[in-house]
Amino acid sequence: MANLQLIATAPMGLESIVARELKELGYHDVTVENGRVIFSGDLIDICRCNLWLRTSDRILILMGEFTALTFDELFEGVKALPWQDVIPQNGEFPVEGRSLKSQLSSVPACQSIVKKAIVDKLNQTYHTEWFPEDGPRYVVEVIMLNDTALITLDTTGSGLHKRGYRKLVTEAPLKETMAAALIQLSRWNPNRPFYDPCCGSGTLLVEAAMIGWNIAPGLRRTFNSEEWPIIPENLWNEAREEAFDSVRDDIPLQISGSDIDPSAIEVAQAAVNAAGFAKDIKLEVLPISKARPQGDFGCIITNPPYGERLSEITEVEQIIRDLKKLTVSIPSWSFFAISSTKRFETIFNKKADKRRKLYNGTIECQYYQYLGPLPPRGRVESQLHIE
Repeated sequence: MANLQLIATAPMGLESIVARELKELGYHDVTVENGRVIFSGDLIDICRCNLWLRTSDRILILMGEFTALTFDELFEGVKALPWQDVIPQNGEFPVEGRSLKSQLSSVPACQSIVKKAIVDKLNQTYHTEWFPEDGPRYVVEVIMLNDTALITLDTTGSGLHKRGYRKLVTEAPLKETMAAALIQLSRWNPNRPFYDPCCGSGTLLVEAAMIGWNIAPGLRRTFNSEEWPIIPENLWNEAREEAFDSVRDDIPLQISGSDIDPSAIEVAQAAVNAAGFAKDIKLEVLPISKARPQGDFGCIITNPPYGERLSEITEVEQIIRDLKKLTVSIPSWSFFAISSTKRFETIFNKKADKRRKLYNGTIECQYYQYLGPLPPRGRVESQLHIE
């Protein structure tokens, strides 16, 4: 299959970040829509985008889009698509579905119709009415929105946030894709110190290190489409070889984190070790009030606790005050925090230079951005450590 229409799905609020990533990878024919970015590509691009996109959830093939007011229209529309070009006789093809503001509101019924239509189409090629479904996995999704059916095929499998380095998590972990987005929204680069004083599982630290060394986030994992006969193994080998050749692990990293919770630091250390940064990321059990990051023009990027119960809210407000005191002690640094706390700016006693609405899972948050001065061009930063 050539000249594919591909979809990079995106968490709400991050569509423009995913589009920017695609453009930096060389894809310029991109269309941004709610929750997704559509672009053109070939089979090799399925490999490259699964390996490289840091902020997208998954890569889909857009099989078709059409109006479907009745189940007959849905059946015929799906049957008209070239399933025989993608799914082999032994392919496993479960159907998932969603429906919103459409006459075909029953998701199970839509899934059943789509499944029957695909079977009917494959029967024309393989001349059998029974398919064992014991081969490669092809997850089909039907999305009914405003009476339009969007039919896609998932090339990824487990979401792209599953990098492979995080075996343990703290109570409220930040998704890897969201962590990467927060870093990309800042002005951080590996020549500047990076510090997270509420590091939790260490996700922000590892994602920063991967960005700093230009490590493709999908290098440590596999994808459903690696088993697809239509994508030759040499394409995956080529894409992985390109990714390995792009790693710049000779760049000194100035990345450090701390947390008041010793168990959180244990979890973070496990992630740091699994990601291969045991010698390059420093971790310490430390309250924010004792943190003293060294160097100039660094970035603090953090996901402080949000708090739900009254006692927790009091603790969260104190954490925000401690963060403010920390930033005052390092005036050349920039500060970024994602929080659901409505009174963040009031407690922090300063209005953010920029705010961006994001969703940490299902929790509506604001990304508060306090921009410090940029380092002078050509400046070599000092190493970051915590005293």
